[in-house]
Amino acid sequence: MITKENILRHELLGLPVEVVQAANPAQQGIAGRIMDETRNMLVIGTPRGTKRIEKAHAVFRLTLPSGMVVDVSGSALVSQPEKRISKTTKSMTKSTTKSTTVKRH
Repeated sequence: MITKENILRHELLGLPVEVVQAANPAQQGIAGRIMDETRNMLVIGTPRGTKRIEKAHAVFRLTLPSGMVVDVSGSALVSQPEKRISKTTKSMTKSTTKSTTVKRH
């Protein structure tokens, strides 16, 4: 199960994504699904075609299968996907969802 704590150790292909911050202002707001990933780039499928975004200079908002939305620094993703998945790293993510406390009686 993908969570905000372990997202860097999971496959990202197919996840909904939005570019929330980028060195190139024209790339901010690009949204779609992750179609491919290389060492330095994410390839995002959008209604207007595929867009290649450099990881190192962007922040990505990913929607996990559970519905949780997580912002991930692209610099944490810079690596070959198979190597990133196999290494242990400290998570550089933050949840953008509101947490609620459920009181049990």
